[in-house]
Amino acid sequence: MAKMVINGGKRLSGSVTIGGAKNSTVAIIPAAILSDTPVVLDSVPQIKDVYNLMDMLADMNVKSSFHDHVLKIDPTDIKLVPLPHGKVTSLRASYYFMGSLLGRFGKAVVGFPGGDDIGPRPIDQHIKGFKALGAQVKEHDNSIVIEAPHGLHGNRVFLDMVSVGATINIILAAVRAQGTTIIENAAKEPEIIDLATFLNNMGAKIRGVGTQTIRIVGVPHLVSTNSHMIIPDRIEAGTYLSLAASVGDGILVKNIIAEHLDAFLAKIQEMGVNLDVREDSIFVYPNSQLSGVKVKTSPYPGFATDLQQPLTPLMLLADSRSIIVDAIYPKRTRHIPELIKMGAAIKVLDGQIVVDPTKQLTGTEVTAEEIRGGASLLIAALMAKGTTVINQAENIMRGYDCIIDKLHALQADVSYFGKESF
Repeated sequence: MAKMVINGGKRLSGSVTIGGAKNSTVAIIPAAILSDTPVVLDSVPQIKDVYNLMDMLADMNVKSSFHDHVLKIDPTDIKLVPLPHGKVTSLRASYYFMGSLLGRFGKAVVGFPGGDDIGPRPIDQHIKGFKALGAQVKEHDNSIVIEAPHGLHGNRVFLDMVSVGATINIILAAVRAQGTTIIENAAKEPEIIDLATFLNNMGAKIRGVGTQTIRIVGVPHLVSTNSHMIIPDRIEAGTYLSLAASVGDGILVKNIIAEHLDAFLAKIQEMGVNLDVREDSIFVYPNSQLSGVKVKTSPYPGFATDLQQPLTPLMLLADSRSIIVDAIYPKRTRHIPELIKMGAAIKVLDGQIVVDPTKQLTGTEVTAEEIRGGASLLIAALMAKGTTVINQAENIMRGYDCIIDKLHALQADVSYFGKESF
């Protein structure tokens, strides 16, 4: 079990460059097996999830190499094999292999998905989509067996709820199906646009991404001819913006697409955070007077559920109460007891996170039970007086590219003790 040790209470300054989007990367890597030729991805974040997905590719006889944020994947000798339950349960995004294996082979056997424990995230909409395309779905030995004995055929799929995962999985299955697939009530996230750009550049025919109706005309083959640059990670960007507003003496956050963060930027400016939003970077000025706000998470372009936790420590510095309502994952609260250990005036009340002004946090021993909760604890530890030890810090490494190096560049006193070399 990895540990992160932070000596807090210092003001930080300098610049930080945002890496490629985790949520794009974990969809595009499974999508790469739909190609008949080798694939090159650039600006890939150096995070644990990438290495986990590379292990799963190796199980399928797919060669891959990863150096200097460039990931090369060669699926030309791919073999259809069941993906082991153990590996799949360690990484929820591995469920995208359902769609890509189904699209490539007409069959997929995948263990039940895992990932962060932030409440129920059912895959019924994924299954609904696969069935609409002509697949049969059954459970066997703790795995999901999906098979299209007569091939995949385009169809209309109306999602009962907006789901990023289901939208992506249906795209992956439909892109090489016969005929036209229409996904209605589709998710609009930038990472879905990034995936579609990657696939379209290989010859796919996907239109309407970024709107609620996506149209996919199936093609028989996909061929990669150019490298694909992953978009900047808006969640990493929001995390560092929150960090900069909490403990910064002037921090420049580079490689940002500001429009992907409209809801988040509006909310921190409502709090009183002073920003200079530039073409592809944002400078965060030192902050003194902050006001409490109410945040309600919602699907993109609303306030991202992944950013409610990184924003929480900043709310402690406000002069009045803040409220968070997470309408996406209401049980995303496992960081709250850990913040309370540090002296935070915070509680969960009637399904809402209530954050009251807190004069001083104190370093102690806490546990990062998932990625974004870990980021929240990290920012709180940088604010706190004394030393904080974050256990299960490997969860933070799952979502944040080269985070120790980036924190050192901001003059943070942070050490990491774990077996990862990144």
